[in-house]
Amino acid sequence: MARALPPRGFEAGDTQKRLQWLEDKTGVRLDGVGEDEPADFQGIIENHVGSVNLPMAVAGPLVLDGSYAQGEYYIPLCTLEATLSMSMSRGLYLTSLSGGIKTRHLKQEISRSPVFIFDDIEDAPEFRQWLDENFESLREAAESTTNHGKLLRIDPYLIQNSVILDFVYYTAEAAGQNMVTIATQEACLLINEIYGRVKQFQYYIECNFNCDKNPATKTILLGRGHQVTASTLIEGRYLKRVLRADAAHYVRGWRQCSRGSQLAGVVGMNMHVSNALAAIYLATGQDVACVSENALGSMDMEVRNGGDLYASLTMPSLTVGTVGGGTRLKQQRKNLELLGCTGEDSAKKLAEIICGAALGLELSLGASVLMNEFAQAHDRYRKKTVLERQP
Repeated sequence: MARALPPRGFEAGDTQKRLQWLEDKTGVRLDGVGEDEPADFQGIIENHVGSVNLPMAVAGPLVLDGSYAQGEYYIPLCTLEATLSMSMSRGLYLTSLSGGIKTRHLKQEISRSPVFIFDDIEDAPEFRQWLDENFESLREAAESTTNHGKLLRIDPYLIQNSVILDFVYYTAEAAGQNMVTIATQEACLLINEIYGRVKQFQYYIECNFNCDKNPATKTILLGRGHQVTASTLIEGRYLKRVLRADAAHYVRGWRQCSRGSQLAGVVGMNMHVSNALAAIYLATGQDVACVSENALGSMDMEVRNGGDLYASLTMPSLTVGTVGGGTRLKQQRKNLELLGCTGEDSAKKLAEIICGAALGLELSLGASVLMNEFAQAHDRYRKKTVLERQP
């Protein structure tokens, strides 16, 4: 186990040992990338006055058999939550003992949803018919603004005298929110120019129907960004060895957590995939606000083979990319290189890695709750604790 997991310790020498250990494992040296210049922040932040010091860790080993991610990975994490990197490492190490995690990339779509408001309800179906007849012209206009984005379709939704148009795109290696906004605006200008001669209407470039940075049932059903699913079959002997749990107990406890989520009205069916997403997003230059719409994972568990645990996680929305935005910052770019997430299909690969890492973290947290180790684990890895101050 010691050879597979990062060396422990909080001294400066321990950090150097981990950096060397990681370089020996991956061939990538994470330190020494240098600072970003103020000019590098153009397009990322305005009114720049400095940077905050956010600690970074690695977790692993994540062993993946995916559509795009194949092999062993160590995950860069930026977090201020004690136990997170240790817990993820524990869950990933557990899955690696039983052959790792299988992931499948299901699709990649992201949309922008303008709304068109007409004088009366009879205008809405006529507009929908015009859209069908002029899709190619609208697609050409939208794609004229981007070298890589592709307009896949326009899904119309008629509501009284209004029509919501969900412009659905493929955005290659970019997360794509800005790309689809600019492309959709160009298509709307064409609609305004041509159809505006026929009917009077008003439009807004966005009506929030696409659920950008909002948790929504629509996203669970249709997806947004990358849609990925992951599964692992853990042998019962490793479950007991690493997590000190058995499969039947684990599944029984998980059902209680699921019921609690349903009663509370939690959107999604997981305990804290948001923790994995936020930490990886910060480390790899993603838009962290997207965690609000991406933390909709649906987790499930069952007993197999009499004592083995089958766990699966579907992430319907991962709005991540490997080009643009914060991915061009020096440390974030180096972290993407650590994951091998550069070049063609690298965004799909990154999405699979994130889903696998989130599954590992869920497994470890679940065990800590079931085995009544949750509070003790946080107590152990915090310097000063509430528990220590209790009489």
